[in-house]
Amino acid sequence: MTIAIYPGSFDPITKGHLDVLMTGAQIFDKVIIAVSHNLEKHCFFSIEERVMLIKASVKGISNVEVDSFEGLTVEYAKKKGSKILLRGLRAVSDFEYEMQLSQTNSALSEEIKTVFLITKPEYNFISSGTVKDVAMLGGDISEFVPKAVEKYLKKRR
Repeated sequence: MTIAIYPGSFDPITKGHLDVLMTGAQIFDKVIIAVSHNLEKHCFFSIEERVMLIKASVKGISNVEVDSFEGLTVEYAKKKGSKILLRGLRAVSDFEYEMQLSQTNSALSEEIKTVFLITKPEYNFISSGTVKDVAMLGGDISEFVPKAVEKYLKKRR
């Protein structure tokens, strides 16, 4: 069984994230969306909220699992029996950061490989940060996020 780890902060999960996930779920036997506790990011949602929102957004996709972790992504992948990290690219501007991350992970663990998937063009501009900004200012985010996230953000506002 080929297991891919799709790590990220997902604060919140967007339709772009889901697009990458759906493609990954077609390629790999199992995809684990792994919500990371990133010390550098000041997240809007708690890890528990993010996991809950992702679970609600991926309901019905049989080969997708949702989890959270702390520490190095490569160590988490090993623990889960995966040698593949799945990462999404929206635009060329993402590539430099993602390449550095991939090379760092490769230096930490040579057997772990990163697979990059490109989102559909209609999701290229969507970022979690933009979604939060638009939502907090009362804008319509329905085109950017799954229904569960849209409802939850409306309640929080």
